[in-house]
Amino acid sequence: MKGVSRQEVGEEVKQQLRLAGPLFTVGLLQYSLQVISVMFVGHLGELPLSAASVATSFASVTGFNLLMGMASALDTLCGQSFGAGLHNMLGIHMQRATFVLSFVSVFLAIMWAFAKHILVAMHQQVAIAEEAGVYTLYMIPSLFAYGVLQCLLKFLNSQTIVVPMMLVSAMVALFHILLCWMLVTKSGLGSKGAAIANSVSYWLTVMLIALYVKFSSSCEKSWTGFSKKALQDIPEFLKISIPSAVMLCLKVWTFELMVLLSGLLPNPQLETSVLSICLNTFSIAWMIPFGLSCAVSTRVSNELGAGHPQAASLAVQVALFMSFVEGVMIVLLMIQLRKIWGNLYSSETEVIKYVAAMMPILAISSFLDGIQSVLSGVARGSGSQKIGAFVNLGSFYFVGVPSAVVLAFVLHMKGKGLWLGIIFAFIMQVILFGVITIQTSWEKEANKAAIRVRNTKIPLEMPEGDPIIVSELD
Repeated sequence: MKGVSRQEVGEEVKQQLRLAGPLFTVGLLQYSLQVISVMFVGHLGELPLSAASVATSFASVTGFNLLMGMASALDTLCGQSFGAGLHNMLGIHMQRATFVLSFVSVFLAIMWAFAKHILVAMHQQVAIAEEAGVYTLYMIPSLFAYGVLQCLLKFLNSQTIVVPMMLVSAMVALFHILLCWMLVTKSGLGSKGAAIANSVSYWLTVMLIALYVKFSSSCEKSWTGFSKKALQDIPEFLKISIPSAVMLCLKVWTFELMVLLSGLLPNPQLETSVLSICLNTFSIAWMIPFGLSCAVSTRVSNELGAGHPQAASLAVQVALFMSFVEGVMIVLLMIQLRKIWGNLYSSETEVIKYVAAMMPILAISSFLDGIQSVLSGVARGSGSQKIGAFVNLGSFYFVGVPSAVVLAFVLHMKGKGLWLGIIFAFIMQVILFGVITIQTSWEKEANKAAIRVRNTKIPLEMPEGDPIIVSELD
C-alpha cells in the first residue's frame, strides 16, 4: 500500500475488526431467531416443520430481504452524513427510511395475508400451503418490526456504535428460546406460537434499541427528536433505496431459485435435502464476510463524507486483504470438515457422502462470496448501489442461472451443476466489482458525497493539502 505507513494500516485493521466482530455477532443472532422458531416447530411433526420452513423462506424472499435492502440506503446516507459532521441529519435519514419502509410493509402484509393462495399457485402441497399460510399470517407483526429494526441498526452502525446492538441481540435471542418453549410447547399454540414469538422478539429488539437511542449520550447529537423534514426528499431516498433492494434481492432470489430447480432433478428428495444443507452452511459461513461488508461500508462512507478519499481507499484495501485471509481459512475448514459435516444434518449415508462431495465446491463459493461481499459493501458506502444492481443482474441472471441450468440438466451434473452456476456468478461479480473498484476515483467519490450530504459548494481538504472543489456531477 503505497504512501501509507504501517501504523495507518494497523489502525485501519483495528477499526474494521472492532466493527466487523460485533456486526457478525448481530447478524448471526438476528438470523438465529427464525432458526430457533423452526427448530421448536420441528418437534411438532413433519407437516408443521415443512410448513414453517416454507413460510420462513417465503417471508425472507418477499419481505425481510426487500426491507433489508431498502434500509441499506442508510449505509450511504447516514454514513456520509456522520463523516461530514452533520450528525443531526442521521436522525432525519433514519426517520425517513422508517416511514418509507413502514409504508412498503403495508403492501407486503397484504401479500402475506394471501400466502396460502400464492403457495398453492406455486404448486406447493395444499396441506403445507395452508399451514404455511397461517404461520405467515401470524408473522405479519414481525414484518413491520423488521423494517424499523433495520433502520435503527443502520443508524447506529453508521456511527460505529455496535456493541449495544450486539448485547441487545444476545439478550433477545436468549429470551426467544424461553418464549418459543412457552408458546410452542406449553401453550398449545403449536406453530402459531413460533410465529408469534418471532413477532414479539423483533418488537422487543426494536423497543430496547429505540430506548438506547433515546436516552444514550452516544446518540444525543444524531437523535434530536422527530422532525417534519423526514417527510421531505423521499424521492431522493428512493433513488438509493430501490437499487439497494434490487442489488440484494437479485442475489438472494437466485439461491431460492436453485432450491426450486433442485426439485426438478432426478431423485428430488435427495437433491433438495443436500442443496438445503449446503445453503444453510453457506448462510452460516456468510455471516463473517457480512460483518466485514458492513464494516467497510461504514468506513468508506464515513471517510468519503469527511472528505478523506485516501483514507477511504485504504479502508477498501484493508477490507479486501482481510476478506482474502478469512476466505482461505473458511476453505481450509470446510475441506477438513467435509466428511463429517453431513452427520450434523442427517444420518442417511447417501446424504452424508453427497454433502462431502459438495463441500469443496461450497468452500470455493464461500471464498468468492467473501470478496464480493466486501466489494458490495464498498458500493453501498460510496452510494453506487445502482451500478451494483446491474452487476448482480448480469452476474446471476445472465451468467449464473443459465450456467446452472446447462450444467445440471444438459450435462447432467445435478446438484453440483446448480452450485457451480452460483460459482460462475460469483466469479463474474468479483471481476466486475473489482474492475469498478480499481477504476474508482476516490476524490470524485468524495465530491459526490459532499454534494449528497451538504448540497452546497464547499472546499474539502485532501490529506495532501489539495482542495477538492465540490461541484455538481452527473
